[in-house]
Amino acid sequence: MTRPAHPMDEPPPSLADPREMLDAYLDYYRAVVLRKLDGLSEAELRTSRLPSGWTPLELLRHLTFVERRWLRWGFFGEPVDAPWGDRGPDDRWQVPDDLAAAEVRARFEEQCAWSRSAIAGVPLEQRARTGGRFAADADAPALGWILFHLLQEYARHAGQLDVVRELADGAVGE
Repeated sequence: MTRPAHPMDEPPPSLADPREMLDAYLDYYRAVVLRKLDGLSEAELRTSRLPSGWTPLELLRHLTFVERRWLRWGFFGEPVDAPWGDRGPDDRWQVPDDLAAAEVRARFEEQCAWSRSAIAGVPLEQRARTGGRFAADADAPALGWILFHLLQEYARHAGQLDVVRELADGAVGE
């Protein structure tokens, strides 16, 4: 897997292999999300500045579960406890009050490391296993589709964090 030379840099324009680009851009946006949260206090991480009410910490926990749902439960068909555990009874993202921000971040980083390792070398055209998220072969997407879906999810949420961070303390940029 090709990684950006510096965590602030977008993957190099010389990349041409679709797999290398997917892997590199996923890592890039994972890093962007974490950078957007760096420097925010625990209170700021748990404060919403948006009408929808989600907080930066809830978004980070959501992304942890997104990777888990799409790769562990989805692609690999593994049984997982509470695949939708990032949602509360009202179907909104939630972080338990007793779960520290550092622990949410550590779980995110652990899930990302697991994801990187688990999909390394797996062909993009390989279809997801059934028995987890997908009941039938016809419903099981290819790994390439899943990774592209994850990429768009990260890019969208990183953009949302751009706005939230600017509202929180004026910080802008990737």
